[in-house]
Amino acid sequence: MHFTKVVLSLLFVLPLLSACGSKDYVPKPKGFNRIDLPPHRYLALQGDYPYHFEHSAHAVIKKDTFARAEPYWIYVQYPDLRASVQLTYKTVNQDPKRFQELVNDAYKLASKHQIKAEAIEEMTLKTSNGKLAHLFQLEGEVPSQFQFYVTDTTTHFFRGALYFPTATKNDSLAPVIEYVKEDIVHLLNTLKWE
Repeated sequence: MHFTKVVLSLLFVLPLLSACGSKDYVPKPKGFNRIDLPPHRYLALQGDYPYHFEHSAHAVIKKDTFARAEPYWIYVQYPDLRASVQLTYKTVNQDPKRFQELVNDAYKLASKHQIKAEAIEEMTLKTSNGKLAHLFQLEGEVPSQFQFYVTDTTTHFFRGALYFPTATKNDSLAPVIEYVKEDIVHLLNTLKWE
């Protein structure tokens, strides 16, 4: 019986000792989870809105239920990617002062992330349907990596922000961020006012 215990102990200890003596050990680089992204496909927005666009077929449209949300505020949610794009809409009412306040609010909302952002890059995109979209790309560990607004300066003001409700590092989210940004650009290129 004692002999059996010794043999069993050796069977467990010997493989461990031989593994420790290996001279081929190479440290593994830090890795991130693999994210499989579906091919881009788009659907027309359904519903009674003062705007229309095409959104990802992999996303669902949900009404914004925030207490101060206005009637045409929605989310484009990506359940499989744990991402959402919050879209807000306001009327300008041909009021230059109101227009300037809305633009200032868009800049203020983007700059709120300056505390954590390593950089905020502002760009202007001329969409295929002739609109000018103002884009804000935020770098660093920020909750909103991409924001934008589009307006005709007299009637419509449309703003959006990409959010991830997760503490995951943005480096590991980079493929998803790029994927959703491509969908946002498609949304902007197909945006039409009613």
